[in-house]
Amino acid sequence: MPIRVRTSARGFLSAYALLLACGLFVVASAACLIAAAAAQDAKPAVERAILERHDQSGVPGKEVVLGTVTLAPGAVVGFHTHPGDEAGYIIKGTVIWKVRGQPDKTLKAGDSFFNPRGSVHSIVGGDSGGGAFSTWIVDKGKPMAEPVP
Repeated sequence: MPIRVRTSARGFLSAYALLLACGLFVVASAACLIAAAAAQDAKPAVERAILERHDQSGVPGKEVVLGTVTLAPGAVVGFHTHPGDEAGYIIKGTVIWKVRGQPDKTLKAGDSFFNPRGSVHSIVGGDSGGGAFSTWIVDKGKPMAEPVP
């Protein structure tokens, strides 16, 4: 069967429209693949949960807060401070505890840590991720954390 070639302007425009549609499909597909790759490269997850809050007995303006943080491997909680003291315990995995002006420490399940009021600190999920339980005694009504550049 012989191949027919259209030579009219209308046939040329139809072929051009088909070629343009195919090109747009390829570009859209590439954009979707790039977006999916970018989503995979997004920062790993940090999950925080406040479990309880209580007024501190006999100390007006202070509250006791209990909470957890769970970090995926490599996940970072940026440098910050608290408006009070934090005492914590690593409940699973490992984390890297960073305190400005001190060497980094790798903490594993069972280790504890303490951040006094105003201490600039950060935490990073270890190779298998990690989780911590913390108790804060903080100024009531203030944000739990203030980011520090």
